[in-house]
Amino acid sequence: MKKKDATIIELKDVYKIYELGGKEVRALNGSSLHIRRGEFVLIMGPSGSGKSTLMNMVGCLDLPTSGTIHLENYNIAHLPESDLAQIRGKTVGFVFQTFNLIATLTALENVMLPMTFQGVPKIKRIQRARELLIEVGLLDRINHKPSEISGGERQRVAIARALANDPDVILADEPTGNLDTKTGVKIMEMLSSLNKNKGKTIVVVTHDSRLTTYADRVIKIMDGVTNE
Repeated sequence: MKKKDATIIELKDVYKIYELGGKEVRALNGSSLHIRRGEFVLIMGPSGSGKSTLMNMVGCLDLPTSGTIHLENYNIAHLPESDLAQIRGKTVGFVFQTFNLIATLTALENVMLPMTFQGVPKIKRIQRARELLIEVGLLDRINHKPSEISGGERQRVAIARALANDPDVILADEPTGNLDTKTGVKIMEMLSSLNKNKGKTIVVVTHDSRLTTYADRVIKIMDGVTNE
């Protein structure tokens, strides 16, 4: 059994350095943080502070220049992409500001996609995707493509897709950024429910201070340095 409140994500002295036009850019400058299983955490900072780079590190989407990153029991800082892809697919679900749905696929097909990469049989993929879309209130949108539904509905499809492989961690990068206030509240309440009722660890990256009411804890980042 996985122990609630045990550390699920830990970064120690993480640097991410890019070379741009012959100049060194430090997107992360010795950042450290820890997140416990079952927490709802906000990572907050202005544009250019390094918050999205930090999320990419936590989500195995990028590797640090130096430092260590632990996700579950894996030290992911220097793993090959093939291993990262497997860990990413099983452990982390992503929700993006721009939804990142595939335009040519229906809502059902979009939610099925992550399970395809994990080798889940087609019948089970269809069944789980349908159940998840019902759970997020989109039974009547199952066969609609992204262009045929609203922004809020697209984000709900994205949340269902993030849950497809039943990950322990949901990472959401500015999940309300492209939504009106009322719809944004609904999305945050949905994430809060996943945290409280399903025990999911939720990490939301945002610049919006209004979202702090949903969080157990806020981690601030400025100039690539975190302040817990």
